[in-house]
Amino acid sequence: MLKRLAISNYALIDTLDISFSDELNILTGETGAGKSIILGALSLILGQRAEGKYFFNQQKKCIIEGTFLVSDFHLNDFFTDNDLDYDQETILRREITSDGKSRAFINDTPVNLSVLKKLGEKLIDIHSQHATLEINDEDFQLLVIDTIAGNQELLVNYNTVYKSYRHAQAKLKELISQSEQSKSDLDYFQFQFDELDRAKLTEEEQAQLEQELDTLTHAEEIKRNLLTAIGVLNESEPSIITQLKEATLSLANAEKYNPEIKELHERLDSSLIELKDILSEVERIEQHSAVDESRLEEVSQRLDTIYSLQKKHRVSTNIELINLRNELSEKLNSILFADEDIAKLKLDVHNINMTLSELAEQLHDLRMHSIPRVEESVKASLHEVGMPNALLQIENERLEAGKFEMNGTDRIRFLFSANKGQSPLPMNKVASGGELSRLMLSIKSLIAVHTSLPTIIFDEIDTGISGEVALKVGNIMEKLSESMQVIAITHLPQIAARGDAHYSVYKDDRTDMTHTNIRRLESDERVMELAKMLSGNNPGESAILNAKELLS
Repeated sequence: MLKRLAISNYALIDTLDISFSDELNILTGETGAGKSIILGALSLILGQRAEGKYFFNQQKKCIIEGTFLVSDFHLNDFFTDNDLDYDQETILRREITSDGKSRAFINDTPVNLSVLKKLGEKLIDIHSQHATLEINDEDFQLLVIDTIAGNQELLVNYNTVYKSYRHAQAKLKELISQSEQSKSDLDYFQFQFDELDRAKLTEEEQAQLEQELDTLTHAEEIKRNLLTAIGVLNESEPSIITQLKEATLSLANAEKYNPEIKELHERLDSSLIELKDILSEVERIEQHSAVDESRLEEVSQRLDTIYSLQKKHRVSTNIELINLRNELSEKLNSILFADEDIAKLKLDVHNINMTLSELAEQLHDLRMHSIPRVEESVKASLHEVGMPNALLQIENERLEAGKFEMNGTDRIRFLFSANKGQSPLPMNKVASGGELSRLMLSIKSLIAVHTSLPTIIFDEIDTGISGEVALKVGNIMEKLSESMQVIAITHLPQIAARGDAHYSVYKDDRTDMTHTNIRRLESDERVMELAKMLSGNNPGESAILNAKELLS
């Protein structure tokens, strides 16, 4: 329930603060006074997007704040799911700067507009004169039936299964398409895999072969240099080793007389041993160094194979070729086992289809059971508002077997007749503006009780009605306010008189700038306001008496 609405710097409003009754609240005022401006401000804290035109003073920010009593409306889960602090007296606030930046808050916690909008939809239903157009919308008509049938939880389950069904269908279609494409590519993939598999590639092979090729290619040069080194070390006259032996012997003789020479002798002796070992290794390598044309050809051919594969597959290493081979292996396996996956997914789709069909059938049965209730309730309500011969006929055309839509397999269509002997037809073809207003009021009154919304707002839906009919519409609003808060913007005194609280919206131009204001009318003020609505700004005695009679 909307307890309080505070508006600052919005359109023609400088500052405004309204506290509402929990029953029937009436807002009246001359055309252009700003009633719809107040409603527009309220829409902002219900999640509507902001625009720069909203500012009364471009140098200040616009602030709209609404206080709602939510303790009786089971909203704890919403606050928990959105990580918000729950308070029985919840405050929705919107701040908009002149450059268009907007911030939204729920109980002082910043939220995005989608969260604000979701909460707003649970708090208030705004019904304007233009909203009568939605009565022709199939989705709205289905919503009416589902609301009366109490299908909300069942619809959530159906929608969940429906999304799974659509997802599984799309996945099956994609898998079949991929399988067909893959089967056409099977021979190509198999050829590529066999070619790579026969190559028996290893990760380090390329580097090792490239090194071996370099060695084999330069075998003669290597052997020649090794022989030169052997000659210098041991075969020349005198050789390095022979000379080192003589030097070692000389130091051995000298160390007898000088202890410092002993260490030098030992070091030189170690060098001689190391040099002999080097000579031995060089001789060994030289003996095994030879031009091996056969091995050279073998290595060259192996590298040519590797290079050819790398070029073919546009890679530069054996690791990439090995990874490609593994990927091809997985593709081949997936192709070979695709039929099994398709069969399994087809079974899943079938099972989901069965579940979806069961839920759709439950929805259909509940809708069919509720249609007569809606027809009778609306007919009775229309009778109350001066349309004794009006009737609402609801048709339900089911989809073809096996076809599903987001909300089931039913297509609801409302047909309306306002007069005796007139065949029911789509409402946009037979209903006048006043008839549509009364029909929509009847429907809204019916579903409002079932939705348990805290508040409903009627914005001038009394278009096209007057006199006795207006009295009856006021009675319906008054009756509706017994179960929920009702806020009605009206130009009709017959409706205004039914309110528990009456507010006058007016323009104040006593300062340099005209602005919209509002005040709650006391008893005598209310009589005068109704009298003006009956006869103009200067009501006579009869208008005043008539106003008092309406109030009584």
